[in-house]
Amino acid sequence: MKKNMQTVLAYLKECGAYFIATTEGTQPRVRPFGAAEIIDGRLYIMTGKVKDFFKQVSVNSEFEICAMKASGAEWMRLSGTLVNDDSLSVKETYLEREPELKSMYKADDDNMAVLYIKDATARFYSFTEPMHELKF
Repeated sequence: MKKNMQTVLAYLKECGAYFIATTEGTQPRVRPFGAAEIIDGRLYIMTGKVKDFFKQVSVNSEFEICAMKASGAEWMRLSGTLVNDDSLSVKETYLEREPELKSMYKADDDNMAVLYIKDATARFYSFTEPMHELKF
């Protein structure tokens, strides 16, 4: 499980930007993200509580991420549920590892939200290889 999570994180970091889809009612919503971190054995993403994204996952925690490598010939789809974690220590660690976010967020503000991925399935696709799957 831990190795699978590290493989997914490495893939996201290699891609740089990834796109995450949620729903608002029946309407799909997609937006770019760029940061992800493993903290205390969980894969986290981060957002602001005032953003539509946070409001959407608060109603429906299911999501899907799509990340494509620069070649355009390999991509990953990651799905599962997102769980909010209000732990100050996790927020502090996240900001230490992603210092560019410190200009927008503070670990002890009422806006920063760190969410971990639960019941994850990552599917890796390629134009030249069969799809393979990892779970964590």
